[in-house]
Amino acid sequence: MVEARWNGHTIAMSDDTVVVEGNHYFPLSAVDPAVLRPSAKTSGCPWKGTASYYSLVVDGKENSDAAWYYPDPKSGAAQIKGRVAFWNGVEVR
Repeated sequence: MVEARWNGHTIAMSDDTVVVEGNHYFPLSAVDPAVLRPSAKTSGCPWKGTASYYSLVVDGKENSDAAWYYPDPKSGAAQIKGRVAFWNGVEVR
């Protein structure tokens, strides 16, 4: 079981993650929806496509743009569609 934790709370847990470039992509259904806030940030990857972001809010603290996902990944990254990865202080173990 892989777990993502931030600010002392488990924000995602799944035994069905996909690892791409060292990052665990969790099914969106495995992420606590109460901690996700849509972000306006986007970024591009030549082979995965355009990433969108969520900020995390736990116990009144915000971690801006700490989760990302590819709403419409390129064909070479189709396995991460519907999945979310974390960074910026989120512990994944």
